Amino acid sequence: MSSLEERDVGVAAAPGSSSGGLGVGAVGAAVEAVAGVAAMQEEVGMRRDGPEPDPDAPPKKRVRVPEGESGKLEERLYSVLCCTVCLDLPKASVYQCTNGHLMCAGCFIHLLADSRLKEEQATCPNCRCEISKNLCCRNLAVEKAVSELPTDCAFCLKQFPRSSLERHKKEECQDRVTQCKYKRIGCPWQGPFHELPAHEGECSHPTKTGTELMGILGEMDQNHRRDMQLYNTIFGLLCYEKIGFTEVQFRPYRTDDFITRLYYETPRFTVLNQTWVLKARVNDSERNPNLSCKRTLSFQLLLKSKVNSALECSFLLLKGPYDDVRIKPVIHHHSFSNDTNETEYVHLPISDSVECNKLLAAKNINLRLFIFQVQK
Repeated sequence: MSSLEERDVGVAAAPGSSSGGLGVGAVGAAVEAVAGVAAMQEEVGMRRDGPEPDPDAPPKKRVRVPEGESGKLEERLYSVLCCTVCLDLPKASVYQCTNGHLMCAGCFIHLLADSRLKEEQATCPNCRCEISKNLCCRNLAVEKAVSELPTDCAFCLKQFPRSSLERHKKEECQDRVTQCKYKRIGCPWQGPFHELPAHEGECSHPTKTGTELMGILGEMDQNHRRDMQLYNTIFGLLCYEKIGFTEVQFRPYRTDDFITRLYYETPRFTVLNQTWVLKARVNDSERNPNLSCKRTLSFQLLLKSKVNSALECSFLLLKGPYDDVRIKPVIHHHSFSNDTNETEYVHLPISDSVECNKLLAAKNINLRLFIFQVQK
């Protein structure tokens, strides 16, 4: 613009020039001024709009600006379909209260177990309506929707639908953690699957001497011998002449203390022509088991009949025919008499606190009891 002003000043200060010469100079100056202004506008337009698009480039889709803070569809669905307790997407079954609030299976069972320990009615954490296995139902539509949402693989960080993620992590992922095939002879290597061939080609364990391998194999044999001893004991008990079993149902009760404690007891039942009762307690009668994340069940067997001589018995508890709780078989022994008619409390060998919560959340605990009478 400064050059344009100088040209105008120069033209105006030319004294004695003719009218025709003035017209031609003014027109030339005006043309140059228009060209300069156009060039400046074009330069400003390039700065504002960026570089000129390539005419051979494919047309770009029009970007749709999300309204407000909506973000991706997956993120919006995550907030809609997540569990109202742990705020995470359910990995298995999805339950809903009568008002439609969603809970994953783990949190649902935990709420029912807590209500049993506190002797309260379980309620939905959102609307406080009553919840139970009879009042709540599964939401299959949400389960299917969640299974199709993308999620990151923990190993390769790629996204896959949740329904196919487990198969990818176990069979397809090249970064999944795997172990050397010589683990059976003591190789401790763990690493990504794509590095496995290189490691196995350089692994030193196949070249170890027999003396070095004997220590490793001895430890493995000891673990195997322990498992075989349990099975052989069970098979030996099955050869006894007097064997009895029955389905037992533990029912919840409360103590008469100022701070009541939950315990379980079965109705009287008859096995081997004797009358028995089973009792169970949570966390060894801990004062507030609902405040503890670790939960256990222990039980004792009581003989209610009068006997003329000592009754030597072996017994074990297993899961019932309609339960899915995992119980490891452990055999206990006791000599029953009129003076020693009850056993010590022994732990129910369930795998973890999650399995314990499954039992506590149920209305009753249904198990199967086996009693083997030792012949003298």
